[in-house]
Amino acid sequence: MRLNIGAVVCFCVFGIAVGEDPYRFFNWNVTYGDIYPLGVRQQGILINGQFPGPDIHSVTNDNLIINVFNSLDQPFLLSWNGVQQRRNSYEDGVFGTTCPIPPGGNFTYILQVKDQIGSFYYFPSLGFHKAAGGFGGIRILSRPRIPVPFDDPAGDYTVLIGDWYKSNHTDLQAQLDSGRKLPFADGILINGRGPNGASFNVEQGKTYRLRISNVGLENSLNFRIQNHKMKLVEVEGTHTLQTTYSSLDVHVGQSYSVLVTADQPAHDYYIVVSTRFTSTVLTTTGILRYSNSAGQVSGPIPGGPTIQVDWSLNQARSIRTNLTASGPRPNPQGSYHYGMINTTRTILLSSSAGQVNGKQRYAINSVSYVAPDTPLKLADYFKIPGVFRVGSISDRPTGGGIYLDTSVMQTDYRTFVEIVFQNDEDIIQSYHLDGYSFFVVGMDGGQWTTASRNQYNLRDAVSRCTTQVYPKSWTAIYVALDNVGMWNLRSEFWARQYLGQQFYMRVYTTSTSLRDEYPVPKNALLCGKASGRHTRPL
Repeated sequence: MRLNIGAVVCFCVFGIAVGEDPYRFFNWNVTYGDIYPLGVRQQGILINGQFPGPDIHSVTNDNLIINVFNSLDQPFLLSWNGVQQRRNSYEDGVFGTTCPIPPGGNFTYILQVKDQIGSFYYFPSLGFHKAAGGFGGIRILSRPRIPVPFDDPAGDYTVLIGDWYKSNHTDLQAQLDSGRKLPFADGILINGRGPNGASFNVEQGKTYRLRISNVGLENSLNFRIQNHKMKLVEVEGTHTLQTTYSSLDVHVGQSYSVLVTADQPAHDYYIVVSTRFTSTVLTTTGILRYSNSAGQVSGPIPGGPTIQVDWSLNQARSIRTNLTASGPRPNPQGSYHYGMINTTRTILLSSSAGQVNGKQRYAINSVSYVAPDTPLKLADYFKIPGVFRVGSISDRPTGGGIYLDTSVMQTDYRTFVEIVFQNDEDIIQSYHLDGYSFFVVGMDGGQWTTASRNQYNLRDAVSRCTTQVYPKSWTAIYVALDNVGMWNLRSEFWARQYLGQQFYMRVYTTSTSLRDEYPVPKNALLCGKASGRHTRPL
């Protein structure tokens, strides 16, 4: 197996932190290739020739050594949706922290899934590559001695769902660069395939785990299986109360694990995915195929909710933490009493859309993010002036028009903060915070006020890394800022993210201890104003 010298150096440096935890090695080659998910030839992004890319299978505390060769004609980055890079935002794989892999080059990501379990995914974060593929599932199993609150399933499937365009990603990006909005998507994919292209084999009487992630660009999706119920057991690393649903809303960027028992007469059944909150409803199907099937799928495709917000809101409120289950460590998940900790700061975030210099832009608290030529984290490390300024975004909506800036918000290490997403627009939104899981303590319609705290769930709110905000509504989260670094908070609607609806949260401490933050990796790629600098000595 090939491994670059920088990675070997990093093994030595990180040995202090990771000890004897197992290593898993991956060699990935990223290429273009022809794909036909909706029956039209497109230029897809493949990993080792696969679309979608290969799954990452790991166990709590494993060290993942992922050597990525970029065989594209463009710079490339991979990010790890929900995998928390403890003390190490340099490996986050977004342009605010990491220089892109140049065409013909390679970079070795060194990740540790420290104290994590659950279902996540990776994706290409640069430009509009996400619209071409390059994504895949990540599963982190519990260590053998840690009990899991359900029996081992007979099978474990990754189910990547998402909206899709027939246009190449370069054409979609060109539309955005010209100042135009994207049109409505052309279809829905299940594991990179169109209608009836994806199938999952089951045996009658057995129970299976489905890890469902919405890797799409914009649309919330409803997932259901003809004549079958789904028992929710895990959300982005949190074991949940085991509630049974006939269908499940999966918003952009979110991941869920459900158990499905093959308890129906033995034939094939539709798996259905359809858009939510859209006037035109896109639907696609896959197949749940019994091993002793007596016939193909039949009957009408089961319908699901379409534009009903209250139905989805009530379902979201019903998703709660299983306080009796263990997490990645032996202590119970519920032993962290977040509801008894006083918050030290409230950050209120509001999105907006509008024109800047005649082009479509999106913003948070009126600031539309513009990426500099140097990753913010490298500029911070090397103390390079003129790349960003702390406080370039307010922690309250300004009420003014949209303007361009490299928005960075200062926060302090080891504080416990409240973040409120206020959505005054008439579309649903979805937000993700890299490097963290947070408690979704409340959501409701209308304007958030301090009185809204009276309805917060301060006992068993689900902990996750991506949350939806319904139209003309608010969502409140609590987050313990215990991970030093530069972390991306963004819209998961990829056109909005690309056109500015994101910023970086600088979780800061004056400490230079390795216990708080790792130094820049020896194999770090350097670009922009960081080019020619030297990382730490051997």
